Amino acid sequence: MATYNILLKSINDVKDFVNIVNKYDFDVDLTSGRYIVDAKSIMGIFSLDLSKPIRMEVHGDNYDAFINEIKSFIVE
Repeated sequence: MATYNILLKSINDVKDFVNIVNKYDFDVDLTSGRYIVDAKSIMGIFSLDLSKPIRMEVHGDNYDAFINEIKSFIVE
């Protein structure tokens, strides 16, 4: 498992992020406050507070290609 902080600034960012996540077999969870949603669910993501960074947990192995694809969303 790996943890990153991501920032989704616009509707297009959310759409692009979900499209990337859905290409992979492993699970990805997003956490904002006390809410945890499946990163493959566009409606779930819109239920989160998108004004600040969201914690992303990647559950799986060999996720290097995935991280490479979403690196524009990752923040420190």
